[in-house]
Amino acid sequence: MKRIMPRSLLSMLHAPHKLEKAMEHSSEASAVVRFNDWLAVRMTVLFGSIWCVYAFTVFSLIPMVAPGWQNTLLYISNAIQLIALPALAVGSAILARSSEARADADHAALVEILDDVRQELMELRSLTSGIAANQAQDATGGTTMNVSADTFIAVDNIAPDASGQR
Repeated sequence: MKRIMPRSLLSMLHAPHKLEKAMEHSSEASAVVRFNDWLAVRMTVLFGSIWCVYAFTVFSLIPMVAPGWQNTLLYISNAIQLIALPALAVGSAILARSSEARADADHAALVEILDDVRQELMELRSLTSGIAANQAQDATGGTTMNVSADTFIAVDNIAPDASGQR
């Protein structure tokens, strides 16, 4: 049997994992609610595809070939609009609910990372607060920094390298 719809449209209609997460429900949700959400999301994906645009373009050109069908096609067009518009609104609301949940999870993760960075910054400040207090003048008049009990770094008297730069 020959396939009527293109492969890309068929794959879009068959359970993409991102759309499944958008339709997650609590265990109390009835089968009717789950089916309604599934259908609304599928219709949103279908009506939001370029193949639907092509189909409606061809549909709108039929009266040019068969003018006698214009009243029937107008009725069909109105019926499609009456069905599609509410379905698109419901599907968009379901997808927005998923997007909002994802944004909340991202926000919580970013707040946790910010708290970690703030804690590490406080630890670094406490570790480096003693460095400025341990500066002293060495015998040559240069400034040294005591980084630890055994290490001294001469800050002012850095010998020039081969290029003459310090």
